[in-house]
This record gives sequence, C-alpha cells and structure tokens, in this order.
Amino acid sequence: MSVSEDRAISFQRICRDHTPVLLEIEQEAYPDPWTPGMFGQEIVGPNSHFYVAERAGEIIGYAGFWLLLQEAHVTKVTVARPYRGQGLGITLMEYITGRAVELGANTMRLEVRASNTTAQRLYRSLNFVEAGVRKNYYARAGEDALVMVRDLSVV
Repeated sequence: MSVSEDRAISFQRICRDHTPVLLEIEQEAYPDPWTPGMFGQEIVGPNSHFYVAERAGEIIGYAGFWLLLQEAHVTKVTVARPYRGQGLGITLMEYITGRAVELGANTMRLEVRASNTTAQRLYRSLNFVEAGVRKNYYARAGEDALVMVRDLSVV
C-alpha cells in the first residue's frame, strides 16, 4: 500500500455503530458535548446530513448539516485530537459544502464560539463572513456565538 492510499480519507453517513467513538471524541473536544440522543437525531432526522471521516478504518472526524429549504445549517465539525492541525477541518468543511451544493443549498450558516479563533480563521478561509452574534448561545459556559454565513452560489 502506498503512502497516499494509506492517508486516504473516506466519508460515510453516520450510523448507530459510530456513536460510541463519536461520544469519546465529543467528551474530549467540548465542554458541553453532544449526548447519544443528539447523535441519534442526526441518524434519523429527515433534514440531517451527517458524515464521519475515516482513515485506515479509524474515525478521525465528523461533520454535518441540516438542509432547510436552500440553506445548509452546519451542526457540527469536529476533528479528533490526534489529527488536529493537519488540515482535516478544511477537508470536512469542503466535503459537507460539496454535499450541500449537490442537494441544492445556496447558503451555508453556522455558529462558532466567540473564543474559538482557530475555527473562525478556518471558516473565514472558506469564505464565511460574520453575520451577527447570538448572546449566551452556549449557555452552560455563558459564551456568545458568532453567526457566520457563506454564499454557496459562488462555489
């Protein structure tokens, strides 16, 4: 197997079998991690488009969005700790953006913690612009969220 084959990333729709690994990554990544029920809703929700990214059979990240009319609302973008800083956030975002466009979305919207400047830089590099602030959006931490939007008609 070549190095490029070994490094290949594949994407698949979330399923119940993924939940234990996703919950482990959530616990490590967020102060207010999603619950099994929240992932369950992503599995069965008619508007949900949620994917895991795998490399060599290991889940290395996940991302999803809800398609509401022609707007894709990003629900989650997460890279497992050992794989951060390798451009996988961009890979995940490019994948779900492509899926959203294929499904007819012309806008993509998300919320990001006001303190998460790393994610904000990532989103800006992908042509997202700040559209507002949701005060105390992350209530548990008492933190605001920046609302960011991208016009997908110019993808």
